[in-house]
Amino acid sequence: MAELALEHVGKVYRNGYEAIHDFSLEIKEGEFLILVGPSGCGKSTLLRMIAGLEDISSGELWVDGEIENYKEPRERNLAMVFQNYALYPNMSVYDNIAFSLSVRKVDKKEIKKKVYDTAKMLGIEHLLDRRPGELSGGQKQRVAIGNAIIRNPRALLMDEPLSNLDAKLRTQMRVELAALQHAVGTTTIYVTHDQTEAMTLGTRIVVMRDGKMQQVDTPANLYAKPVNRFVAGFIGTPSMNFFEAQVVSWEEAPALLVGEYRMMPCREDAARISRHGSDSVILGIRPENILWEAPECVSAGADYVETMILEVELLGAEKLLFFLLYGKKYVAKIPAEYDARAGEVRRLYFDVTAIHLFDCDSEMRI
Repeated sequence: MAELALEHVGKVYRNGYEAIHDFSLEIKEGEFLILVGPSGCGKSTLLRMIAGLEDISSGELWVDGEIENYKEPRERNLAMVFQNYALYPNMSVYDNIAFSLSVRKVDKKEIKKKVYDTAKMLGIEHLLDRRPGELSGGQKQRVAIGNAIIRNPRALLMDEPLSNLDAKLRTQMRVELAALQHAVGTTTIYVTHDQTEAMTLGTRIVVMRDGKMQQVDTPANLYAKPVNRFVAGFIGTPSMNFFEAQVVSWEEAPALLVGEYRMMPCREDAARISRHGSDSVILGIRPENILWEAPECVSAGADYVETMILEVELLGAEKLLFFLLYGKKYVAKIPAEYDARAGEVRRLYFDVTAIHLFDCDSEMRI
């Protein structure tokens, strides 16, 4: 296991494109760290820089107190698991797993023991005589992971390893990966664009955008306290709803107007609005906090919008309601037991204890 540190790391390509901007982060020994963000945000580039597959243009990479910038990939002892498995098709599963030890001239008896122990841990001991072409996607990914962990790397780097699997198998593999990392304890850096994957796997998550770190935090804090509008909208499914709101005074307290509809924020949010001192803010609310029935905390004549329901999607125990307000489409998530129908006009209530407020210009959390 290793501790890693990135200090003001940057990546600029020959054409002048700056893929990574002044990136600094400490990764703890044994941590399962997730790099997440939309396509093109730089997360895979950053991972490849750590692995030594991309040069570092500026800044420093430290592993266990040693600078690694100029070491070749094989000298870093960091194992990489790729999206496309990177297996040798003409070799058996046994030989694919054993490959990294074989090239290091490890004793054959030791290789055999390690291969069988690794295969048993991954549940593929019955597949050792097969070739990759005879395996399912999930089995291939287990083989690729076996090849990576068998040589006891200082850290495990994983670049969207589940993206080629179907939805059911991805869910299964997420559980297995989390259990495997916990059992082995190897420091792991995992890249994904799937925020659900990030939230279920990571002990900490780094949200990236345009080569820059937006926020690094625990899954719970990312969800409850996003630092800006981008993180708030990226984390959570369906995405957070955002409304333009005017700040007004109502009975000597700050209130928010979403069009003609008045929202009375809780005491803590009201204090933040007062300190912010702006005439307008962005009000964010997650779909599950837009309610079919009035909550106990609703203010008299406030905390709701009257809207037309455009579509209803049944998700088993829940329904998604897509509704229209001032020409824009929003979504609420409600229990499936409620008889919501497309085309009806009704009130939807905001749980004002769960709203998020952002500055209109900087889009930072207030």
